[in-house]
Amino acid sequence: MDSILARIESLGHKLPDVPVPVAAYVNCVRSGNLLFLSGGLPIDGDRKVIGKVPADVSIEEAQEGARIIILNRLAVVKQEIGSLDKVKQIVALNGFVNSTPDFYGHPQVVNGASELLIEIFGDKGKHSRTALGAAALPLNVAVEINLIVEVE
Repeated sequence: MDSILARIESLGHKLPDVPVPVAAYVNCVRSGNLLFLSGGLPIDGDRKVIGKVPADVSIEEAQEGARIIILNRLAVVKQEIGSLDKVKQIVALNGFVNSTPDFYGHPQVVNGASELLIEIFGDKGKHSRTALGAAALPLNVAVEINLIVEVE
């Protein structure tokens, strides 16, 4: 088992099965040493984080949704490169929060993802970031996140 996978498990998480794209796109495109990951949704089997923050979904629930997304995005990375130990740097994270018009805590929600990446990868998990609100997201999910990852 690679050391990053062991770290994920020591934190009480596991990688889910790689999600199947729900439209006309692929999960990941590699260009040189960069992986460009499509937006992931907070869906893992029966676990789904659906609705607007904070009207339908609390900030804490949306943060958990962001963590679900990171785990499913890392499953995509592992499928693409074989081992998460080959990750050199999480370069960028873009987070979109399905929120009410008067909500301004988008960074708090996306922190669920950012903090998990740093817990997993240490300094290699530190990244640039965008956290935006959206009027609606696919399947009415509470949050969507895409990543750019540098690999060996």
